[in-house]
Amino acid sequence: MFRLLNILLCIAALQFSLSCNQEKTARKVPLEDFFRNPERSNFQISPDGKYISFLQSYKNRMNLYVQALNEKDVEFGSQARRITNMLTQNVGFYRWANNDQLIYMNDIRRGACLYSVDKTGSNYRELLSDCKLGLKLINANNLRNSELLVALNKRDSTFFDAYSLNISTGNLKLVAKNPGNIFRWFADDEGELRMALASDGVNETLLFRTHDTGQFKPVITNNFKSKIEPVGFCDYDRNCIYAISNINRDKSALVKFDCGTGKEIKEVFSHQDVDVHEAGYSFTKHKLIYAGFETWKKERHYLDSSAKKIYTSLQSLLPNTEIVISDQDSAEHKFIVSTFTDRTQGAFYLYVPSQKKLHKLSEINPSLKASEMCSMKPISFKNREGILINGYLTLPLGYKLKDLPVIVLPHGGPVHRNSWGFNSEVQFLANRGYAVLQINFRGSDGYGKKFMIGGFKKWGTAIQNDITDGVKWLISQNIADKKRIGIYGSGFGGFCALSGLYKQPDLYACGASQGGYINLFTYLKAVPPYYKPTLRMYYEVIGNPETDMDYLRAASPVFHADKIKAPVLIAQDAKDARSKINETNQFVRELRQRKISVTYIVKEKEKYSLKNPENRIEFYRELEAFFAKNLAAK
Repeated sequence: MFRLLNILLCIAALQFSLSCNQEKTARKVPLEDFFRNPERSNFQISPDGKYISFLQSYKNRMNLYVQALNEKDVEFGSQARRITNMLTQNVGFYRWANNDQLIYMNDIRRGACLYSVDKTGSNYRELLSDCKLGLKLINANNLRNSELLVALNKRDSTFFDAYSLNISTGNLKLVAKNPGNIFRWFADDEGELRMALASDGVNETLLFRTHDTGQFKPVITNNFKSKIEPVGFCDYDRNCIYAISNINRDKSALVKFDCGTGKEIKEVFSHQDVDVHEAGYSFTKHKLIYAGFETWKKERHYLDSSAKKIYTSLQSLLPNTEIVISDQDSAEHKFIVSTFTDRTQGAFYLYVPSQKKLHKLSEINPSLKASEMCSMKPISFKNREGILINGYLTLPLGYKLKDLPVIVLPHGGPVHRNSWGFNSEVQFLANRGYAVLQINFRGSDGYGKKFMIGGFKKWGTAIQNDITDGVKWLISQNIADKKRIGIYGSGFGGFCALSGLYKQPDLYACGASQGGYINLFTYLKAVPPYYKPTLRMYYEVIGNPETDMDYLRAASPVFHADKIKAPVLIAQDAKDARSKINETNQFVRELRQRKISVTYIVKEKEKYSLKNPENRIEFYRELEAFFAKNLAAK
């Protein structure tokens, strides 16, 4: 019933969009407005609720600012103090460690580089500065008594031990040795190390202990296709956890689980058509807040009446927007709220429920006007095997919506999915007059175990067929001009773009790849040593280079330059181990020898990161010119 209703809604939405779009005139929005740094972003509140922190651009890099919270006047200006001085990279992750200190990392997150600084900007400290090591944060969202649990591959590069890092003193203490098969650690609400997930390469085992001084004991073992993802602990029973699980079911559900018996106690919530993909959990109240799932939009099933009341109140204050409570003080009396739609990046607000007050902190990108952006509509179609495939279509404003040039935008992963919301790439391309097609092909997350497994060892085959079928469906709707279809993606999406060019050479007029994988043998060889416990899983998902040689070769674009007819744009990081620069250089040479037009963007001396605005502007300027040249009316 949901799927039938979804299809009917999609048809109605498309018809409405067709009629509305033709009544408006589109302004060509400057490229820089789509890809500039946010005005301000990532607002957080100190545990005591007295200070607000946020990221803001300083010398073209996102840095960390702090300001005392005055609820009567939360406008940000000269009172905000910049407390970091990042000039070559952005501040990426950061958290309040306590009422006085914050921890942060750069946005590339390569190596064990972790820093702390006081809210005044003083007492800067390099907590971890060995960038040759790997670093995983374990309890960054529920840090207790200045003790941060981190995982480091310090003893052995192939696995991560658990350490306790004191934010105030910098003292690092080993708290749990990894026997060599643990790939993830979990802390409880008090910051104690209580759980771990181990793998033999294919099977995953949940390990548990009731106290942080006890021994980890195996609870349950499953093939990696069946997951149990801990969410939080039951307050009254130290053996009880809440988890998202697809064990003995196709669609992931939120469950209550007994780690003493290894048995599921009960199902808390599930959805018949899609996975439960997240669960709201209060570390303060030790209870579940909501179960989150995603049909064509994100939705919540509330499990706590007070949380439902807060979200309902926010929805009345901020109608027609998606609302996320992104942070709160430790007493849960003050909340940071972020909003967005498909046509705006949104804004941040401070919400005080007891006062029923909502204070606007900042818009993320005020240079973009919602009225000039395009609606993102859900679509569904049956692929050649009769499987229902979902996705999104964004149509340009101010154009006759028939025989449009189209850009197909495969997502990365492939175990990710496209979601409804603001996407700078999509809006930029739609503003330039292209219809943008996004498809959640087989292998995408969110539609159940069977659908995800359907993408295993199907890179360039069944996955590519779903993309092809989506393009042909769009042509059959008379929206796409079959002579003006381009394809573009990043990472796995770039792999799909290059695969489309050689597998369907007559379907695409051009294709672009940003950091796309071109050789699956190289991709598998580049799996870091600390992923060794799960290497056999990679082989099952992608292919085994010893037993699946023919498939991997047939699926790798690097071996099929001779089949490509259309112009190509490639952006390559010279230091990307997943796509060797010498292989990409050879691929480009072979294309050019065959007189194929190639736009090649490569950085030889630095990481080609689109996280820096100058690289973003350079890349999207080239991409805009590439599509304008090759998808012009013919």
